[in-house]
Amino acid sequence: MQPQQQPVSQEAPAGHPVPVNIRPSQSSVSQEDLDHAKQLLETLTSAFSSRVVGQGNLRTSLMVALLTSGHVLLESVPGLAKTTAAQTIADSINASFKRIQATPDLLPSDVIGTQIYDYQKGKFETQLGPVHANFVLVDEINRASAKTQSSLLEAMQERQTSIGGIVYPLPRPFIVLATQNPIEQEGTYELPEAQLDRFLLKEVLVYPTADEEVEILRRIDSGILAQKAEPTSVTVDDVLFLQDLVKKIYVDEAVKKYIVSVVGATRDAGKYIAPEFARYIQYGASPRASITFQQVARALALIAGRDYVTPDDVKQLRYSVLRHRLILNFEAVADQVHPESIIDAIFGAVQAP
Repeated sequence: MQPQQQPVSQEAPAGHPVPVNIRPSQSSVSQEDLDHAKQLLETLTSAFSSRVVGQGNLRTSLMVALLTSGHVLLESVPGLAKTTAAQTIADSINASFKRIQATPDLLPSDVIGTQIYDYQKGKFETQLGPVHANFVLVDEINRASAKTQSSLLEAMQERQTSIGGIVYPLPRPFIVLATQNPIEQEGTYELPEAQLDRFLLKEVLVYPTADEEVEILRRIDSGILAQKAEPTSVTVDDVLFLQDLVKKIYVDEAVKKYIVSVVGATRDAGKYIAPEFARYIQYGASPRASITFQQVARALALIAGRDYVTPDDVKQLRYSVLRHRLILNFEAVADQVHPESIIDAIFGAVQAP
C-alpha cells in the first residue's frame, strides 16, 4: 500500500475579513498575556525550526497539541524526523521524554510499569513505566497487541495509571506522539476507530522537497543534528500557563454552530455533498470531533495572537481533525478516495459565519 499523499497545505486562505459579530464585547485575555504567549510560542517555534527542516504542518500540530495537552497520531514512512521533532520540543522546555518501540510482544506492564519484589527489603517495589513522562513517543503503535494498545490509550484518556491498586498521576503536560507506518501491514494490529478517536490530531507526513533534503545534509555535515537541543527560556510552568490561557480564548455562538454543522454534515453527508462522495462515508464523526475543533481553533487563535476564534481557525487543521474520525467504506479504499477530498467537499458545502 502506498502512503496517502496529503494535500500540499491545509492552511485556510489568508486575509479573509473577520465578521465583527464573532469578536468578544469584552475580552477575558489581557494584551499583556497575549504578548507573553506570542513570545513563548515564537521561542518554541524557533527551537523546532533549528533542528527540523520543513514539516510546517507537523510543527503547527505539535504546537496545538502542546497548548491543548492533546495527543497526536503521526503516519509516515520511516526517516521523516518524527523522533527528532518530539525530542526537540521536549528538550526545548526541559521536559522529560521517553520513547517506546512497539512490538507484538510488548506488554502493558512494559508501558505503564509494574511491581518488582525486592528480596533485600522483603517487599514489592513499584517501578513506573516509560509512559510516566511529559512527552512519550510510541513508535509504530500498530505493532503492539490490542491489550497493550488499550493500556496506553487508557493512560492517555485518564492521565493516570494504576499499579498494584495504587493510582499514579501522569505528569503535566502529558502528550503522546504515536507513529504508524502505512507501508508495512504484516504483523500489525490496526487501531480500532474508538481508539483512533482518542487522538486529538492525525498528521500525515510527506517527503521533504529537494531543497529541504539538501538542507538536511548540510545540517548533518555541520554537526547540528548530532548535538542535543539546548533548553530554551520556556519552562514547563510556561507551558501550563499557555494551556490555561488557551481555555480563555473566546468562541462565539455562531462559530460553535458552524463547528457542529460541519461535524453533523459528516453523519448525514447525503444532504450536503454530491452522492458520488457521500456514498463513500460509512460512519461520520462523533461529538468528540466538535470538541476537538473548538480546542484546536482556540489554540490556533492564540498562536495567531488573537483572543477570539475565526472560521478560518476551524478550517486550518480540518484534515488533521477529521481524517481519522471519518470512517470510509471498502468502496472508497477500492476507488482510492482519500478522506481529505471528502472533508473539502463538506467544508465547501457548509456556510461559514
